[in-house]
Amino acid sequence: MGGNNLILWYRRPASEWVEALPVGNGSLGGMVFGGAKRERIQLNEDTLWSGHPYDPNDREAAEHLGEVRRLVSAGSYPEAQRLVEEHMLGPWTASYQAMGDLGLSLDAEGEAAGYRRELDLNDAVCRTGFALDGVRHTRETFASAPDQVIVVRLAADSPGKVSVTARLSSLLRYRTEAGENGVFVLRGQAPSHVEPFHAASDEPIRYEENKGNRFEIWLRAVSEGGSVHVDDDGIRVTGADAVTFLLAAATSFNGFDKDPYAEGKDPAILCLTRLARATAFTYEELLARHRADYRALFGRVAFELAAPGLAELPTDERLEAARAGRSDEPLAALFFQFGRYLLIASSRPGTQPATLQGIWNDRLRPPWACNYTVNINTQMNYWPAETTNLAECHAPLFDLLEELRTTGRETARIHYRAGGWVCHHATDLWRIATPSGGPSKGPASWAFWPMGGAWLCGHLWEHYRFGGDESFLRERAYPIMREAALFFLDWLVEDGEGYLTTNPSTSPENTFRMPDGRKAAVSLASTMDNSLLRELFANCIEASSVLGIDAELRGKLEAARSRLRPLAVGRHGQLREWFEDFEEAEPGHRHMAHLYGLHPGAEIDRHRHPKLAEACQVSIERRLLHEKEDAIGWCFAWLISLFARLEEPDRAHHYLVKLLRNPFPNLFNAHRHPKLTFYPLTVEANFGATAGIAELLLQSHAGELRLLPALPKQWPEGRIRGLRARGGFAVGLEWSGGALLRAEIESFGGRPCRIRSVAPLRVRSASGGEVDVTSPPEEPNVCEFATEAGRVYTIVPAQPR
Repeated sequence: MGGNNLILWYRRPASEWVEALPVGNGSLGGMVFGGAKRERIQLNEDTLWSGHPYDPNDREAAEHLGEVRRLVSAGSYPEAQRLVEEHMLGPWTASYQAMGDLGLSLDAEGEAAGYRRELDLNDAVCRTGFALDGVRHTRETFASAPDQVIVVRLAADSPGKVSVTARLSSLLRYRTEAGENGVFVLRGQAPSHVEPFHAASDEPIRYEENKGNRFEIWLRAVSEGGSVHVDDDGIRVTGADAVTFLLAAATSFNGFDKDPYAEGKDPAILCLTRLARATAFTYEELLARHRADYRALFGRVAFELAAPGLAELPTDERLEAARAGRSDEPLAALFFQFGRYLLIASSRPGTQPATLQGIWNDRLRPPWACNYTVNINTQMNYWPAETTNLAECHAPLFDLLEELRTTGRETARIHYRAGGWVCHHATDLWRIATPSGGPSKGPASWAFWPMGGAWLCGHLWEHYRFGGDESFLRERAYPIMREAALFFLDWLVEDGEGYLTTNPSTSPENTFRMPDGRKAAVSLASTMDNSLLRELFANCIEASSVLGIDAELRGKLEAARSRLRPLAVGRHGQLREWFEDFEEAEPGHRHMAHLYGLHPGAEIDRHRHPKLAEACQVSIERRLLHEKEDAIGWCFAWLISLFARLEEPDRAHHYLVKLLRNPFPNLFNAHRHPKLTFYPLTVEANFGATAGIAELLLQSHAGELRLLPALPKQWPEGRIRGLRARGGFAVGLEWSGGALLRAEIESFGGRPCRIRSVAPLRVRSASGGEVDVTSPPEEPNVCEFATEAGRVYTIVPAQPR
């Protein structure tokens, strides 16, 4: 097991779950502890949630909307908020469930020596090695997407020295038994209801007969030599040279709208089929199939920083060194690729999207139900999908949107008497679309936010902008975007000043202070609402033009968009968050929702809107004065991209370093919130940091490619290949002395390419000939040239260094 810059490695086993190493194939996940004589692999399956389909809509909610709007218009914001919290919220989401554990117990004497465990990002394989009583043992674990199994291979360097007992267990209700053909089976049942971890309840986990998800885990041992015995307690392998365990798991989930008990799939058939298929291959063949499938995604991007680092140290010791202030710039490259690894492992075509914890969870009442929180967290999970060349991994989010369109139509109709579809701040496996928080009556600052669909639709448009697939736009993206826009056309109301406004409105998850000192979260026309709607309406307008349809709707959207309140600067020079220049009740609040137009949106651009960009900068600086009160890992990840868009590399790097000092030993982000008594794992900061690092090196949000727009001075030399840019381009960059040496741009759509850099550029074709470029007289560092689909263009400085 050699070392390279794509390996997480450790000198001791994981002692707790947040130290274990993750594997996943999009639907089946494992956390590998790496124990020597006692191994634990904690298991998850992406459709194992509490609950079942039901109608969460409140038929009385719409009766209160008019009065809420009247109170808001009268400036009675706390009174409007109380009415929202009392009468317009819905139930909690369902909870993602821990499935079970695979335990392996070696029959060996002595203490382990020469121990090492690692996760190789290049292969997506966990490896553990150690010596016991003079015998060297090795273990390899991976989750195969082609064969839909977790594979664990144990081997020793002496014949007949592998003797091991394998067992399965679960926190859920279950039983185990010996199945046919040498298979060990765990059969279990998920709860019909789980209260969130923060909710007090006499019965937080409820099982009901004939309700809820059923699940099964099947385990088979393929031994090389020795003997295999299976009974109702587990599998016993004795005297083998090596053994390969194949694990398959499935649930009865059969769709968001089908009862998993009465209309569910048979998990036994799914497990039987997968195990039979996997057993037909040797271990070497399974590994080769897994590696080829994974590398086809992961291998698209390579990133190297030529800077001193601490790769010779185990990963946990590198993190400790970073916290102590030691420089380790290559750790950023490892963190970048780890984020890409996690997205591949937790989100594949045909699977569920990545949750708050990706695909990994060890609890029945996980933090925030381990759901899809769509007022930033779910979206942040997918920020790197397009830029870092993992567009296929975006697909589960689009499937979720298609299904939310169905449930969201009912919520729009019942809660608001509106057309189209709506989604609020959180959803789950059953695609709940109602506001959450009803059982606790809010607070509305997070519980009431009907803008989730608008933000999520941005991902559909981004996928089109990067890939240019008009069929996707016509068949998948535009129908969903169109219906979301129809809801908001109904949702907007006149404000008496000529504007169309969202009312009631919140700015996630913030509160303001009124002139009389009272606090409130509900008002009208928050800045984020307006930015989201300007973006959604503009995207629908352009999409309908591209497709040549919906001219009448296009006109309505153009008219409505022109009547939204514009962005405004407050008395402190900050970008205002609300329609009035309220003071913030929490000056250090973690959400920077009003800066959506800077990032991830593109409404505010440093080069086109310098005054608004300056106002964004003031907003950030004011928040950071109070950073310790509320800032956490994902906030740092967002700040990397915000400062990248402002072309402030020093500040972006500062927050990248803060984030790299934050993770658990396994590089998962630790949600170190000062208001919590324990720190859960949340994965959006990992994904957000990967996207942020890409944003430092390449931007394409403003109709042009920006090469090295926010390169940190700590990265004077490096190279990256395989990034993607809007407009249908793949980009490779090489730099030295903090300046661009060379870029290669491949055009997929044959569109014109516009580039902005810090110095004038020359463009050459693949044959080496000069390409004609045009530059605006006032911007000599901007060049534009025509491209042909499939051609590669080389970009070099106009003046050689």
